[in-house]
Amino acid sequence: MRLEFINRVKENEVLGKSILTNEGSILLRAGITLTNQYINKLKELGVLYVYIEDDRLDDVMVEDERLIKLKQVTMKNMDKIVKNINNLNSKRDARNSLRVVENLIEYIIDSGDINLSLHDIKTHDNYTYVHCIDTGIMAAFLGLSLKFKDDELKELGKGAILHDIGKTKISEKIINKRAPLNEEEFLEMKKHPIYGKQILEKNMSISEIVLKAVAEHHERIDGCGYPYGLKGNQISRYGKAVCICDVYDAISSDRSYRNKFSPNDAYELILAGNGTMFDEKMVEGFKDTFSVYPLGCCVKLSNDIEGYVIRQNLGFPDRPILRILYDAETKAPIPFYEIDLLKHLDIVVKKVV
Repeated sequence: MRLEFINRVKENEVLGKSILTNEGSILLRAGITLTNQYINKLKELGVLYVYIEDDRLDDVMVEDERLIKLKQVTMKNMDKIVKNINNLNSKRDARNSLRVVENLIEYIIDSGDINLSLHDIKTHDNYTYVHCIDTGIMAAFLGLSLKFKDDELKELGKGAILHDIGKTKISEKIINKRAPLNEEEFLEMKKHPIYGKQILEKNMSISEIVLKAVAEHHERIDGCGYPYGLKGNQISRYGKAVCICDVYDAISSDRSYRNKFSPNDAYELILAGNGTMFDEKMVEGFKDTFSVYPLGCCVKLSNDIEGYVIRQNLGFPDRPILRILYDAETKAPIPFYEIDLLKHLDIVVKKVV
């Protein structure tokens, strides 16, 4: 399948990957034929891109079915998890509901194989939970790459998925504001890691790893983060791991008050933060784990040829293998061929199209 910007999607194309609501139910099911009405509704919901079925790219699989189902179950339970954790009288319920999160992380540990297109399709309505789950999955894969122990990975994943739970104590007017926050609002928002730690300490027998991941995910190596202004080795490696995954997923998403960063710009921001925002080991692990251009996306090369990413080159996150489907000038379909950018160093990606 191919990953297509919503403005490039044509009527009668077939949706390749289901789009979920905040409750984990299916908003639009994979396999449905897209009408102009569906496409316009997706635009209204803030959807920027969708996966489209394409026979010429049928070997591009963005996720395995088991991971999709586990993510959907986690989405369905997120509201219950948050409510149970905030309820002082339901510690047992909170621990039981967190089991679905553990199942998701355990699957990642057992598979041991990085899924190269991690992100789900976000709408305005489902952004919060999808962001939390994507951050948890990214943190688990990053921890795997950095040789975290299995028990550490489980707790890291839980901490990453719960990293923003403190926002439940902040006014919805601030949380849902569709514009940049003013100074007073931002000062309140900066307290959410503290609120998150307090919620978890009061309500559950929670591990120190989870508490550190939640409390420290906005701290920076140079000491310019919040809420505590920790620096360097004062920040746990769990807080460092969640920080880099949280930032990357957030800036890769469109928000009501700003456009998302392009994949290469988002990646470059992570690399540029090496040693200031982010720990050097975490950045190296990030480079070894995640690729710049998602599987199935279309990129334009420096020779003006456009192609779709079909495979990644391990250790070279910006030099994937592409499949060329159309003539560069006429845009007419052609017998496809492939270009491995690792073997053609004179060619670079100009942009995602």
